[in-house]
Amino acid sequence: MKQLESMEQFEEFKNGGKHVFMFSADWCPDCRVIEPVMPDIEEKFKDFTFVYVDRDKFIDLCQQLDVYGIPSFIGFEGGKELGRFVSKDRKTPEEITGFMTGLR
Repeated sequence: MKQLESMEQFEEFKNGGKHVFMFSADWCPDCRVIEPVMPDIEEKFKDFTFVYVDRDKFIDLCQQLDVYGIPSFIGFEGGKELGRFVSKDRKTPEEITGFMTGLR
């Protein structure tokens, strides 16, 4: 999974190719629970590039995109939002896989 480093990089990713942004934080226990399954999910959906967004470093981006709970996911292709899985609830691998399937 790539790590978001700047807002410029976000715009590049958002506007080019197929990307899924995973909003998370090191201190988030629900985020740590899904961390071990993310490589398997990334492997199943190779047509997408997954990008980790540290919500503490990019709080303005979270506000701009209405991401107030983590972990959360937003998919983009060519600047267009394909879908979002945004809530404060813990996500299961099955829910994330279902969300990803819906983006295709």
